Amino acid sequence: MRHLKGGFKLGRNPSHRKALLRNLTGSLIEKNRIQTTLTKAKAVQPIVEKMVTLGKSGTLADKRNALAYLYKRKTVQILFDEVASRFMDSSGGVTRIIKTDFRKGDGAEMAILEFTDYKFEIKDKKAKEKSKAKEKSKAKAKK
Repeated sequence: MRHLKGGFKLGRNPSHRKALLRNLTGSLIEKNRIQTTLTKAKAVQPIVEKMVTLGKSGTLADKRNALAYLYKRKTVQILFDEVASRFMDSSGGVTRIIKTDFRKGDGAEMAILEFTDYKFEIKDKKAKEKSKAKEKSKAKAKK
């Protein structure tokens, strides 16, 4: 019987699963927003919450614990300097999962995992081109 053997297996052996979750956690800390499957997002969300909690205390022992889990020293530095300072006042709930469309290849349900203070900005090529054209016309007008 599998009593109390729950959790997300993700179809991987334990070492592969641990590496996957570590990489997803690091990517979210570095980029503030990642797109992955819904199941992976649900699996990595509590880990990210714990890492932010470590970052809020900011002790040397917590930095070492975070570095023992995350792969890169740069990621730990971002966690403690930038991410934790943004969530000092909140007592939890620093990430959110937004369901998106299904993946084209295999039909997996996709989701976006992001920090709650993330501001989405649309990158519009036409708007950039218009602003560049305006700058050029202003430069020509000054001459």
